[in-house]
Amino acid sequence: MAKEQSAAPEDERNTGAESGATGAGSDESAEPNHEELHALLTDARSKADEHWDQCLRLQADIDNLRKRSERDLVNAHKFGLEKIAAELLPVKDSLEMGLAAAGENSDVEKLIEGSELTLKMLDAVLEKFNIKEINPLNERFNPDYHEAMSIQERDDVEPNTVVAVMQKGYLLNGRLIRPAMVMVSKAPAGRTIDEQA
Repeated sequence: MAKEQSAAPEDERNTGAESGATGAGSDESAEPNHEELHALLTDARSKADEHWDQCLRLQADIDNLRKRSERDLVNAHKFGLEKIAAELLPVKDSLEMGLAAAGENSDVEKLIEGSELTLKMLDAVLEKFNIKEINPLNERFNPDYHEAMSIQERDDVEPNTVVAVMQKGYLLNGRLIRPAMVMVSKAPAGRTIDEQA
């Protein structure tokens, strides 16, 4: 056992000496010389310059994209109604021709026919741009889409029924742009709850 212990430190010394010799030799070969360091530094600088140029180009692209988006948004606000305006111009032309014809000719039937055609043209334009009419006559009053202008006592219809439409309402793509102005029914004053049922 003593021989094994004495042999072990000797082995360790040999291993350490060998590794030290190897380490000393490798330190000299692993350490780059001045020319290699200069080449590595030059390479690193060129890569850094290349990445900086890429960064500047990307920043310029982002700025251009932002400016283009802002310009497109301004144009959308300015000319968003261009399509509907172009569709409404023939309706205006038709109305002007109708008025000119009314001054020259007093044929009421032709004026009515021309007005009906103009109204059809206008309805087609509204439909094309998804503008829907609200005409709630004889429907239940809905405060989300109707504006009650007056109340009328009626016993021939259910209470809260629209009995007259003073002005039609309109929806644009399902959103209310103008409520219908209506007259709403209510039960006569003398009518009891049992009679209503």
